[in-house]
Amino acid sequence: MIRTENLCKRYNRVEAVRDLNLDVRAGTVFGFVGENGAGKTTTMSILSTLAQPTSGRAYVGGAEVTTDPAQVRRQIGYMPDVFGVYDGLSVTEYLHFYGTVYGVSSPVIARRTAELLAMVRLGDKADAYVSALSRGMQQRLGVARCLMHDPPVLILDEPASGLDPRSRIEMREIIKGLRERGKTVLISSHILPELADMCDEIGIIAHGQLVACAAVEVVAARVNGQRQLSFELLARGRELGQVLRRDPGVSDVITAEETAVDVLYGASEEDQVRLLRDLLGAGYPIKAVHEVGASLEDLFLRLTEETPARQSDGRPA
Repeated sequence: MIRTENLCKRYNRVEAVRDLNLDVRAGTVFGFVGENGAGKTTTMSILSTLAQPTSGRAYVGGAEVTTDPAQVRRQIGYMPDVFGVYDGLSVTEYLHFYGTVYGVSSPVIARRTAELLAMVRLGDKADAYVSALSRGMQQRLGVARCLMHDPPVLILDEPASGLDPRSRIEMREIIKGLRERGKTVLISSHILPELADMCDEIGIIAHGQLVACAAVEVVAARVNGQRQLSFELLARGRELGQVLRRDPGVSDVITAEETAVDVLYGASEEDQVRLLRDLLGAGYPIKAVHEVGASLEDLFLRLTEETPARQSDGRPA
């Protein structure tokens, strides 16, 4: 449903997006993850026909964004990370205005307004002024506005940005509801747990490059089977940290305090047992060892640290 082929966007000497290849299947929620300036917004702007690529191609529903932008716009609902509201309009008038812009008939607008306000949990705010809504309510209204012409594709740029925890939960439930309606959703964020809970697939972008792209479970497996081992000790933790740095199964020592050492460990369970036996035999006063899977945040940090930074002139990406 959404596809890019070697997509590039340059601003003078700066590559905001570099050789980006995406393939988002119809009916899936795809999470686009990256730090601010990584290239998420630039990519979404191109897919929404608001920016021209320097090279490469991008398609939405089979329509190419540069040669058939009108057809692309009919198929998408786009919500930027920051959008304005009309102070003098009520919630119902706001949706009616956008429905008219999209060419939807008045009877359909009236029906969809009621349905969409119920879906985004704003049914009791139909007569309220848009400017009087909270940030979270305005974001949910923005999703409703994107759906007024019933597009098959939603492109949502950081829809949970600046929301309080309750509003984030509400937005997450709305996104899950869009999947149940069969919508294809491309949603960006810089918070991995937020996306991992509601997306079918995620793509991690760093410095304009896609560094990982697959189902959430597959991307998590890119940690290469590593898990975090947390050692609790009575003493000698800093010394233990130095010893563990030399062990071939340890890829990183995360922390090394006097009574606590955390490492990323990728060797076999047999090697882990051997390591613990040797450490106890060497007299290290280890009280306990806890094992947890490496998180998506760990993966994100490792992948983005491995990607070379682009030259930058300060322009946003």
